[in-house]
Amino acid sequence: MSLLYKRITLCVADLERSLTIYRDILGFTINYIQPSEKDSFSYPVFNIPNEADLNFATMDSPTQERTFALTEIKGVPLPKQEGIHMTASVIKVDDLADVISKIKDLGLKTTDVKTDENDYATFIEQAFIDYDGHLIVLYQLMEKI
Repeated sequence: MSLLYKRITLCVADLERSLTIYRDILGFTINYIQPSEKDSFSYPVFNIPNEADLNFATMDSPTQERTFALTEIKGVPLPKQEGIHMTASVIKVDDLADVISKIKDLGLKTTDVKTDENDYATFIEQAFIDYDGHLIVLYQLMEKI
């Protein structure tokens, strides 16, 4: 059996604003951005009303093509993401402190940094909530002490 986790797609209210995080700070590169047709699979999958207009952006990481996507939804309000976080994107970064500093400069909510260790690695992790309420967990691998 073959299994490939292709990508996560986050629904956002403002594509350009979201790109300040995912492109400009985290370093994803844009593969393509295009408007979605009204018969797009995204409408029924994400339960988006047909009166909404969608723009779809896929982004590449240094190791995988189209691994991250943003669907901009215009014309209808997005629901508030409050309470228990039901999903999280977990992303490895090279310099967690620098990335979190830039995230904080945007005024986004972050958690405290946590250091953890197992038999194989030591890592630090910290999370933030993006403009649309998505939980993003960042981690950095450290040299084993």
